[in-house]
Amino acid sequence: MKHLIALVLVTLVSLSSHAGDSFPKGPDANLTPGALCTRPTSHRYPEGISYCDRNVDSSTKKDIFVQYDQIGYRTRSMNRMDFKIDHYIPLCMGGANDITNLWPQHKSIYAITDPLEPLLCQKMSEGKLLQKDAVRMIKFGKANLDQVPALIKQAMAL
Repeated sequence: MKHLIALVLVTLVSLSSHAGDSFPKGPDANLTPGALCTRPTSHRYPEGISYCDRNVDSSTKKDIFVQYDQIGYRTRSMNRMDFKIDHYIPLCMGGANDITNLWPQHKSIYAITDPLEPLLCQKMSEGKLLQKDAVRMIKFGKANLDQVPALIKQAMAL
């Protein structure tokens, strides 16, 4: 019984924490903690990181919207064309196609974060940025949208 009460309380806190938000401003840490490629189709960059080709089927994409709506968002009642399924850790950084690395990213959010991703990957390809640092930077940027311009500036200086 205690476990059931705890589960209900966690669910209510999760739902109330998103009250008023139609869509997530960033990946939910429980649903989308991020995952690296474990079944690479190739290896890239001087560091030789594992790279997975893009492979997310429509059923998985639908499941992601359902999961996020179950924690209080209303993505499925919005225009689907306003979203993309984002790889929290981008594929170019060695991210996986796993559901734990995917989330429904609204166009207002990817307008901010998308310029950072290819820049970080370019710096990785030039051997100026390690994967672990690029992943740390992209995760920080997706959690702190107001810091993305500073991250871009920092990456450009590498």
